[in-house]
Amino acid sequence: MKLRRITARRSPVHGKGVFALQPIAAGERVIEYKGEVTSWRRAAARQRAEAGHTFVFGLSDGRVIDGSRGGNSARFLNHACAPNCEAIETGERVFIHALAAIAPGDELFIDYGLSVDGVITDDIRTQYSCHCGAPACRRSMLGNGA
Repeated sequence: MKLRRITARRSPVHGKGVFALQPIAAGERVIEYKGEVTSWRRAAARQRAEAGHTFVFGLSDGRVIDGSRGGNSARFLNHACAPNCEAIETGERVFIHALAAIAPGDELFIDYGLSVDGVITDDIRTQYSCHCGAPACRRSMLGNGA
C-alpha cells in the first residue's frame, strides 16, 4: 500500500492549500495539475457563471487547464513569492516539482506569476494581492513586479 504524500486542507495563507504528509525531496515530481484543457474564453465564462474560486492554469499555447472540471488537489496550490515548488509544462500537461526539500506538514507553494491585460489599477492590485508573508514578498500574485 502506497502512503499518500500530500493532502488538501485549510491554509493559513488563503482558503485551502496543499500540504506534505511525507518528506518530499528537492526536484521530485509531486503531482500533475489535472483538469479539462479548454480556451481562456470558456474558462472565463464559467468563472462569471459560478461564484467562488477559479482553478485555471495557463498553458503556453494560450489554452488553460480548468481544474474545476475533472481537477485534483493540485488546484488548491497557493501562491508564494518564495515558492517551494514549480510548475513544469510538458505538452498539454503540467507537473508540479519540488524546488527544495519539503517536510511533512509544510504547505506547498508555486509562484503564480499572473498577467492581466490592460492597465493595472489599484482594484486589480487589491484583487491579486499576496498574503504569503515571505520576507521578500512582492505583495502581488502578478508577475513582472506589477
